Amino acid sequence: MSSPASVTEVLHHHIRRMSGRDPHEKHRVASSLELLFDLTFATCFAFAATQLTHALAAGEYTTALLGFGFASFCICWAWFNFSWFASAYDTDDWIFRIATLVQMGGVLILAIGLPRLFSSIEHGSLDNSIMVVGYVIMRVAMIFQWLRAAKQDPSRRRTCLTYAAAITVAQIGWIAIILFHFPLDITLILCGIWFLVELAGPALAERKDGGTPWHAEHMTERHSLFAIIALGEGLVGTVATLSAEMEHQGWTMDAALACIAGVGLTFGMWWVYSILPSAKVLHRHRSRAFIWSYGQILLIASIVATGAGLDVAATFIENKAHIGSLSVLLATAIPVTLFLGLIYALHYFLVRRFDQLHVWLLLATGIVIAASVTAAIYGVGIVICLVILMFAPIITVVGYEVSGHRHQGEVLMEQ
Repeated sequence: MSSPASVTEVLHHHIRRMSGRDPHEKHRVASSLELLFDLTFATCFAFAATQLTHALAAGEYTTALLGFGFASFCICWAWFNFSWFASAYDTDDWIFRIATLVQMGGVLILAIGLPRLFSSIEHGSLDNSIMVVGYVIMRVAMIFQWLRAAKQDPSRRRTCLTYAAAITVAQIGWIAIILFHFPLDITLILCGIWFLVELAGPALAERKDGGTPWHAEHMTERHSLFAIIALGEGLVGTVATLSAEMEHQGWTMDAALACIAGVGLTFGMWWVYSILPSAKVLHRHRSRAFIWSYGQILLIASIVATGAGLDVAATFIENKAHIGSLSVLLATAIPVTLFLGLIYALHYFLVRRFDQLHVWLLLATGIVIAASVTAAIYGVGIVICLVILMFAPIITVVGYEVSGHRHQGEVLMEQ
C-alpha cells in the first residue's frame, strides 16, 4: 500500500529536476498537456488551409506556394521542437506547464498572422510580422527550457546549450526581418538562411554528449497524432465539398460520391502513414531520426494541402473558383502524390531496402493518379475524378495487407 508521502509526490506539480527522461521507459505515451498543446496547432492548420484554398481557387499559385510553404515550416518546426524536447525532458511541473502555456499563446498569435502573410505576398511583399511575433514567443520559451535543462542535466549541458544558442541566433534573425523592411527577394533569401539555421541546430546539438534522451516510441506516437490533426483538414474539405454539392443539386449520387471520395482519401492516407515502421527502426537506429523528422514536415504539409484541395473542389462546385476543373483536381492530386512519394522514400530511408513490390505499387499508384488527371482533362465531373484519385493510397494499403507486411517483417528482423 502506498504511503501518503508517495501519493502526494505523484499528485503535485512542484518543481522537479530536469535531469532527462529514460529513453527506454515502458509504456510511454503522450501526456494530456501534449494533447492540449496539439489542439492549438489544429487552429493553425485550419487558418493555413483556408488561406491556401483561397489562393488556389483564385489562381494565385505563387501566393499559395510561398505562403503555405512559409506557414508550414513555422507551424511544424515549432511543434517539432516542443515535442522532441518534451520527449527528453518533460517534468510536468508547474514551470514546464507555464512555459508550455506561453508557447500555446505564441501558436495562436502565429495563426492570426497567416491571413496577413498570404495577403501581403499577393501584393508583392512579405508581411510576416505577426507570424514572426508568435513564432518568436514560442521559441523564446524553448530557449528558457533548454537553459533550464542545461543547468539541471550537467551530463548533456553542451547539447542543451547548443540548442539554446541556435534558437537564439535564429530568433535574432527573424526579428531583424520584421524590423527592417527588406524587398521581397531579399526577405526570401534571409528567410531561407534562418530556416537553415533552425534546421542545423538539432543536427549540431545531438552530436554532443550523446544527444538528448528522447523516447523513440513516444516520438513516433506524437508524430502520428500530429498527422491525425492534419488529416482533420481532409475531413473539413470533405464536408465543404459535400455541402457545396448538396446546395447545388441536393442529395444526389454525386453528393454521396463526394463524401466517399473525401473520407476514403483521408482514411487511406491515415492507413498508409501508419504502415511506416518508425518506432521499431528509430529505437534501434537513433541517428536516423533527423531525416525522418525533417521529412515529416513535408508529409504534414502535403496532408494539410490535400484537405485544402478538397475545399478548392467545393469552391469549384459552387462556381466561385477562377480556375478550371483540371487545376481543381491537381490541387488535390499533387499533394496526394507528394504524400505517397514521401511515404515510400521515408520507408526506404528507415529500412534501407526497396523491394520489387514497391516498384509495382508505385507504378499502380501512378496509373491511378494519371487516370484521375486524364479524366479531368476530358471533362469528367470533378467528383468522379476525386473518386478515382481516392484509390491512389488504397493501392498501397492493399499491397501491404496482402503481402507487404511479410516483406516488412523480414526486413525488421534484419535491422
